[in-house]
Amino acid sequence: MTAMSIRDVTLFVDVVGHGYPLLLMHGGPGADHWTMLPLRRCADRFTLIFYDHRCNGRSQGAPVSTMTWESLTADADALRQTLGFERWAVLGHSFGGQVALEYALRYPHSLSHLVLLDTGGDSRWAQENAPEILAKRGYGPRTVRLARRFFNGQIAPQEMIPALMRFGRAYYHHPSILLLAREMLRGEWRTQTRPEALIFAGRHLLKGWTVMDRLGEINVPTLVLAGRDDFLFPPEHQVALASGITNACLRIIERAGHNAHSERPAEVVEAITDFISLHGHTGRGHLSLVPGVRQAALVPRRQQGLQALPRNGARWAG
Repeated sequence: MTAMSIRDVTLFVDVVGHGYPLLLMHGGPGADHWTMLPLRRCADRFTLIFYDHRCNGRSQGAPVSTMTWESLTADADALRQTLGFERWAVLGHSFGGQVALEYALRYPHSLSHLVLLDTGGDSRWAQENAPEILAKRGYGPRTVRLARRFFNGQIAPQEMIPALMRFGRAYYHHPSILLLAREMLRGEWRTQTRPEALIFAGRHLLKGWTVMDRLGEINVPTLVLAGRDDFLFPPEHQVALASGITNACLRIIERAGHNAHSERPAEVVEAITDFISLHGHTGRGHLSLVPGVRQAALVPRRQQGLQALPRNGARWAG
């Protein structure tokens, strides 16, 4: 792990493994790369680049007001150049997936594959719809109101952790002491939260944000991957997200919530590995597809629930 000077900030970066480069964008906002630790098991197949977004985790050097889509994506691409990768695969979870979508739109020639894990292309799903789902799942009115304030940045910094304790179990299909213990042993106790990033994003960065009308501009092979019980970005949104991206593939993970990589790590890792291997790469990030063959025809049958989704004609087998 190291601190790297990138543009006007110091990013906290951890590069492990060997093989094709895969950038991992963590969720939040207000969390850090430790939330992505379950994907470390990919290190025998990929060079994994973990990092904390500006104003998140242990990254330092810039006020929270600089946490814009322009800066977040420019940081990522400057990191790519600094590490010497011509292109790389990019995976984003939750808020990190939203950064990844912006990155794919702003730097289309810098990535070879895009993996969107439990994320969305429109902020209203988290800011408006998620509290309603909590209500339908039996959470009380006070908790639902707290969740609405939380996702819209209308909380005080000291409320972040208590709020997560109130509705944190909703992030999982089956929350348990065993799961919590497993996450702590993996090192998630080291996560450094930054409430100011969550608050700023809810009030400014994510307010009214959407890329749903621009998804057709994304041309790299894309895997949309999500837990069946994700309350932030439920399956119906995953269908819309995958349908908007040309020849994207959709995989719904059963018995998983918003943190599918934590609850079902083996399935998620297999889906990511198979997807990137399926679409191939040569050299330092150059994509190599079979000439004249539609990507839909390349999806292996054994990957149940993984289908190509032609734009404006989506099929979904969750």
